Amino acid sequence: MKQWLLILAFSPAILFSQSRKERKAIEARQKADQVVINSLKSHIQNLTGNSQSDNAGFEAKATEYLSNQFKAIGLQPKGSDGYIQSYNIDDGKKIDASTFLRVNDKLLEVNKEFFPLSYSAEKKVKGTPAMALRERGVPWFVDLKDWLEDGSKMQAGNIEDVIKKEIARVADKGATALFLYNSGTTTDGLSFNGKDKNPASPIPVIYVTADGVKKYFTDRSETLDIDLNVAFKNNFLKGSNVIGGIDNGAASAIIIGAHYDQGQAEPNTKIDGVARANTAGADDNASGLATLIELARMLSASKAKNNNYVFIAFGGPDKGATGVSYWLNNTANIATINYMVNLDMVGSYNDSKKLLMQGYNTSPIWKELITSVADKQIQLSADNSGVNNELADGFYKKGIPDLSFSSSGHADYSTSADEEGKINYAGTLQILKFVSQLIEIADSRGKIAYTRISQTTPVTKVAEQPVTRLEKAYNVATFTAKSTVSLGVIPDRTPTEQGLKISGVTPKKLASKIGLQPGDVLTTLGTYHISDFKSYMYALSKFKAGDKTTLRIKRGKDDREFTVEF
Repeated sequence: MKQWLLILAFSPAILFSQSRKERKAIEARQKADQVVINSLKSHIQNLTGNSQSDNAGFEAKATEYLSNQFKAIGLQPKGSDGYIQSYNIDDGKKIDASTFLRVNDKLLEVNKEFFPLSYSAEKKVKGTPAMALRERGVPWFVDLKDWLEDGSKMQAGNIEDVIKKEIARVADKGATALFLYNSGTTTDGLSFNGKDKNPASPIPVIYVTADGVKKYFTDRSETLDIDLNVAFKNNFLKGSNVIGGIDNGAASAIIIGAHYDQGQAEPNTKIDGVARANTAGADDNASGLATLIELARMLSASKAKNNNYVFIAFGGPDKGATGVSYWLNNTANIATINYMVNLDMVGSYNDSKKLLMQGYNTSPIWKELITSVADKQIQLSADNSGVNNELADGFYKKGIPDLSFSSSGHADYSTSADEEGKINYAGTLQILKFVSQLIEIADSRGKIAYTRISQTTPVTKVAEQPVTRLEKAYNVATFTAKSTVSLGVIPDRTPTEQGLKISGVTPKKLASKIGLQPGDVLTTLGTYHISDFKSYMYALSKFKAGDKTTLRIKRGKDDREFTVEF
């Protein structure tokens, strides 16, 4: 009996002691979390440009800041110059500033009123032609309306094929240049394609826009005084990747990336009709970089040592896709890469937006691993429609499994979550912990198996709540902040001479319903010519739900047109 009384007498002290230890543990975690949150805030403040003047030197400042942070953490330099890897990538050609067109001593504006086609000869031409006449030694004119409305003419191929045949014919007959214009309502889809690799034509070929025709070419009988010069120059994309690593002596490496470029500063946002600095959008751009830095700090202290780690801030245009392309093609040892994790714009995460995870179907093991680390504080949506992120897409095409994380619907900066109306730092911290735990759990699983998206079965659910089914299949257009519709295609970002190649089609989406197929090359959407990923995104941003238009594709040697309703 005395023994029981003695135990009961000490029970409050034991319980109090346990409670005090728990309180101290909670307080320690809170302090540690606050240290990370303060670091995230500091990173974002240093990686954000708030005005147009900030844009000019943003990349240089960001490069220096990221390098210093990697050094402070103790990462090994993995660039060509310390942590920095600078690059130039040949991006085709662009119209040189020496290009001009004068009509009756009036200078036309390049791109707005005229432009040379990409396969035009680079020459100077003078002459006094009349549009209606075709004489040797002067420029000739062609109204594309006649071709587009003549079915037999277009049976010979697409508009570009017909133009090239016409160039050869008129040059042989003595034309010194060929001027093209379109007085009809049928879209011709012509634009300057800097990635075109076709050989130069024997004579200059100029497209005169509707504005140019209206101002200078309305009287077909008038004799025109033409003074023309066409010149191109090589266009190089420049940028810098910042690369640091942790060498655990392992056979494989995990690549953890985020992007940075001059888009970090977005000064032209209008709020209540007034142009102001879009610091919210800029901050969310920087949130992926801030998370990358703190993840490097966490993993440098981690016991997960079965992989090496390479942390890369990808710079340059296209949200880092240019930097990815350069690194993969010039630096990476593809055989040693286990998988890739991309941290996109995660800062505006909240319960309603959730954490969007792309690339879920690039490995059969992701479901098991992600379910095992499901965090009740994280609302997670799994996108099984494909690999739609600029950075991750490059790795996927090299046969490397990937996961890309972003705040679903992160383009809506007006509803950002913290007290400053910008970044939800507590939510970003939870994402940081979630990704860190996922990497540590995968550490003992060896080389992660790769699966092509086309070989997977669509997934309806990743796990029970809080990991939920993605209710909307996100197309890459979702992340432009300007596009409200999608075709439901996975663009192939490899440059082509014809348009934008489609590498995949999302089941039950618009593209699938109208019959588009992987391998099709999208050439026009409505009145917009598609020459690359940027022009595709621009065209897509011009449509809204309910709009009807046409799109044209090239399938093998055939050209096909489809009617679409978004």
